[in-house]
Amino acid sequence: MLPLAHGIGGRQDLPIPFPAAMAGAVLALLVSFAALGALWTEPRLAGALRYARPVSAGVRSLVSLPAWRWSWRVAGLLAAAYFCLGLLFGPDRSANPTAGVFYVLFWVGLIPLSLLFGPIWRTLNPLRTLHLLACSALGRDPRRGVRPLPDRLGYWPAAAGLLAFTWLELVAPERATLPVIGAWLAVYCVAMLAGAAVFGSGWFDKGDAFEAYSGLIGRLAPVGRNADGTLTWRNPLHGMAGLEPAPGLTTLVVLLLGSTMYDSLSNAPFWVRFVQESPLPAPLPGTAGLIVVIGLVLAAYLGATALAGRWGGAAPGTTAGELAHSIVPIAVGYLVAHYFTLLLLEGQRTISLLSDPLVTGADWLGTAGWKVSAAGTSPAAIAMLQVTVIVLGHVMGTVLAHDRALTLFPRRTAVKGQVPLLVLMVAYTVTGLLLLFAA
Repeated sequence: MLPLAHGIGGRQDLPIPFPAAMAGAVLALLVSFAALGALWTEPRLAGALRYARPVSAGVRSLVSLPAWRWSWRVAGLLAAAYFCLGLLFGPDRSANPTAGVFYVLFWVGLIPLSLLFGPIWRTLNPLRTLHLLACSALGRDPRRGVRPLPDRLGYWPAAAGLLAFTWLELVAPERATLPVIGAWLAVYCVAMLAGAAVFGSGWFDKGDAFEAYSGLIGRLAPVGRNADGTLTWRNPLHGMAGLEPAPGLTTLVVLLLGSTMYDSLSNAPFWVRFVQESPLPAPLPGTAGLIVVIGLVLAAYLGATALAGRWGGAAPGTTAGELAHSIVPIAVGYLVAHYFTLLLLEGQRTISLLSDPLVTGADWLGTAGWKVSAAGTSPAAIAMLQVTVIVLGHVMGTVLAHDRALTLFPRRTAVKGQVPLLVLMVAYTVTGLLLLFAA
């Protein structure tokens, strides 16, 4: 079973008092807001891809080769096949690496990989590759399905898939056992391949929860592609500002933030006692808690953006979707803070177990002797990292919201319209820090 606690930093580990850290975080947001209002008076991020600097010609030539793309597709297939050895044929006990691969190396590992390299799961996704191979064998264009992909679907399928996964990870009984993981993945794979068969490969972009998850985080990567496909270096804020509003996008980004907040809440002593003392089966209060926390985060966002639109003079019903991109760095900051030690420690343990997915005593990959190390970190350093990335995510969100507000609102009301957003950012910061350091 995976450890319930995902972090080892706590209030007592901070080198400064926790109230001082909290006050500093709020002050950073207030100063950022004041500085932006005074100095950032014109939109600077809209259409910013034209300012991106191309990478070297050699790198561009390499990544444009079909062999380069296919090498990563094959790598994704081989990794999935290796994972399936432990899932289908390995014993259902703690020495089996399957749960660690799924919940740690894959789910959490996608965060740093996407932050560095962009939407990497789009290339590695074995389901997309299987669909491509099947279409090639049948002589069909993988982009064409039985019917066109409706625009109104947007990110709604990905949001549904993300909610299903977070329920599995945080609430489902026996969620680290092979039958539960296998059943969930079987249903998910059938749903994704069926969607691709009906709508074509474009389905994966916004229908696959993990591709959408990697794609959102990858907007903050230092590399991206221009409108003409040229690989470029870029300011991460430029990449995030290019995220266009779409149906379901607001729900998807709020799910990322809200589910991670619930994960912290579920480790708080008062919640653990409540679940243990409840006469109901644990999954019932867990499911209710997950939905309530996500609902509160969503309600706060919708309320703040509606008020911002009213004060700023934006067209009714547009503000929430237009500002959804500003929540992504907040969610990413909280994800990094929340999962850092899980990836660092449990990730190493999983790598050592990966050497033998069938638990036969062999050492196929030569990693069986891997010793788990804290890599020179300390609880105090981890606690400071957690506070820093959360504050940095909120500051980036404030910058993105301010720049978009200059486009959405008339100049005379632009700053006034952002006040509800500032209050929302402060509320998210305070709540996130309290939840993260409460356990």
